[in-house]
Amino acid sequence: MKKFTSDEIRDFVSRPSFDEQVILEKDPSWPKVSIVTPSYNQGRFLERTILSVLNQNYPNLEYIIMDGGSTDGSIEIIRKYEKYLAHWVSEKDGGQAHAIVKGFGRCTGKILAYLNSDDTYVSEALLEVSRAFMRHPTCDLVFGDTNFIDAADNMIGECRFTRFDFATLIYEGSSLHQPSAFWASDTYRVVGGLNPKYDFCMDYDFFCRIGEKGELRHIRKPLANFRLHEDAKSSTIMRIGKAEHEEIARRYLRHHSRIYVRYKRSLCQIRRLVCYIAQGDADYAVRGICKRLCRAVGRAPGTGAQ
Repeated sequence: MKKFTSDEIRDFVSRPSFDEQVILEKDPSWPKVSIVTPSYNQGRFLERTILSVLNQNYPNLEYIIMDGGSTDGSIEIIRKYEKYLAHWVSEKDGGQAHAIVKGFGRCTGKILAYLNSDDTYVSEALLEVSRAFMRHPTCDLVFGDTNFIDAADNMIGECRFTRFDFATLIYEGSSLHQPSAFWASDTYRVVGGLNPKYDFCMDYDFFCRIGEKGELRHIRKPLANFRLHEDAKSSTIMRIGKAEHEEIARRYLRHHSRIYVRYKRSLCQIRRLVCYIAQGDADYAVRGICKRLCRAVGRAPGTGAQ
């Protein structure tokens, strides 16, 4: 499995390295990939996000930026690259999900995704995804693994997945990660798109609706870098996110007892462990088990841990 170093991650977004002709002159022999970036006052990271999309050098790219009226210099950054954008706007919106939905309303690609304005793609991610959809034309969604990076693009962790399992998504809460997920535009329309009601878990709600009946395929490679930093949405409104997540999960668990849910969660954990071992990620699984045990010991009464 390909692994990226911090230097590789930083270098990929440090400067424009795309072929202007490739970006501007579309090649219809490749499926059109439409990427939407919602943005609001993330000027310190936005250019790196934009470059991670353009530097893919993907031959049939449609890139849209929906800015919520930033006042931190983001507009100047967007204008720097507007020649390569299918559309961009800076205006007050109803929040992240609302901005993404508006952006998708303008998309004409066969493959859709959104990349937040503080995250980045790894090199050749779009080529990997397009090849997967071409190999599996009935696929609804393709997802890969995700790197965790800090504000300076240093790699600080990773999240590896196994083949998709709907039960794992429901009983454990996650079996794929939004920055590394791409879906067919037809599927997006069939399941009803993103629900702007959710401020935090619109992706989880969306994946549940696709995963219940759809065909999802895992690429055993990292496709994106999820940035952890002090201003990140995921660091500031975890309480809201937890409440939304629980509300969505209740749709599928409302008729199940707590004992049954714990039983199913245990089965999902065993399944994941077996899948990790089968795909050659036993070391990753063991590290995860050790971390869970350490957290459990830290929470035990009398340890003094907070």
